[in-house]
Amino acid sequence: MAKLTYNNKKAVFFQALKTEVDGYFTKNGIEKTGNWKLYAKTVILISLSIGLYLSLLTFHFTAFAGIALSMVLGLTLAGVGFNVMHDANHGSYSSKKWVNDLLGLTLNALGSNAFIWRQKHNIIHHTYTNVDGIDDDIAKSPVIRQCSTQVWKPAHKVQHIYLWLAYALSSILWIFVTDFVKYGSKMVYTTPLKKMDTKEHAIFWISKVMYVAFYIALPIYLVGVSTWAVGYLAMNVALGMSLSVVFQLAHVVEETEFEFSGADDKVIENEWAVHQLKTTADFARGNKVISWYVGGLNYQVEHHLFPRISHVHYPEVSKIVEQKCKEYNVDYHAMPTMWAAIGSHYRFMKSLGQKPQEVPPQATKIKESDVKAADLVLQEA
Repeated sequence: MAKLTYNNKKAVFFQALKTEVDGYFTKNGIEKTGNWKLYAKTVILISLSIGLYLSLLTFHFTAFAGIALSMVLGLTLAGVGFNVMHDANHGSYSSKKWVNDLLGLTLNALGSNAFIWRQKHNIIHHTYTNVDGIDDDIAKSPVIRQCSTQVWKPAHKVQHIYLWLAYALSSILWIFVTDFVKYGSKMVYTTPLKKMDTKEHAIFWISKVMYVAFYIALPIYLVGVSTWAVGYLAMNVALGMSLSVVFQLAHVVEETEFEFSGADDKVIENEWAVHQLKTTADFARGNKVISWYVGGLNYQVEHHLFPRISHVHYPEVSKIVEQKCKEYNVDYHAMPTMWAAIGSHYRFMKSLGQKPQEVPPQATKIKESDVKAADLVLQEA
């Protein structure tokens, strides 16, 4: 099997950056994990989610109001994912492991699985960001072409039009298809899934059954099939669109770069941290409303460089990162507004819809030992 590595022998940039960032926290006497701002958001978002859910099942609403509230529920659930689940599963929510583990299960409450997500996101995506053939977040698809090394199909000519529908339905696909494919195949795209113990198997099935019970069976019993179907679809349109768009604006835009992992061993000439800067972009950093809602994921550069630092610290960390990038002449991608980022993503996806002149190379699988090594590297970041 092919092996992909980074040229970290002279990783002077990240060492200097890490020293500066560590110094910021030491000097100010603050923890890298969450603080009262994060805890307040947790209470607000989870309470709002429960309140909306119970209201939709308890009170009678007009069709318009019911659809609107269902979409607000979807947006709120996405907010839980951005703010609570994401930090918790990265181990940055709290210094206490049991707190991170518990709140990480909010992803299971949304219908997915924290164990699989941690491998897919924390290890694979964060180590091999935008590497076609390894990064599951840009895995080849018959529907969407996300980089130039992926196979082109005639339908891609109009992918910039229909991709929004794909995003809107992505959470349903994630919950009922991709989780089960990964669970059954024991693979995350081309990477072996870490072995699940009895506890994790039980959590997977119990949480899936509970999802069906609370999001499908109980609502159908209380409000009827048709009302549930419309509300469930509306909720997932808002949820799926929110999750998909925020990711795409951080990685799949005109400003970012892509790599390819083929049949031969490959060494990426940049150190890991520089690769993160080349493949990742910030957006709307000056918009406090967006920053609050997306859990600081509009500071995606900072998150990829320091995944174990809570997002509540990213605005300050970004100042250090940007300054160090200038010192070491490393590009720092930051789009001024969310609309600018959406426009960049739209144009990029439209350009990928054009038929390429060359046949894309074929991807290969990555070794499980490389995944373990990658996990150790990220734990130090």
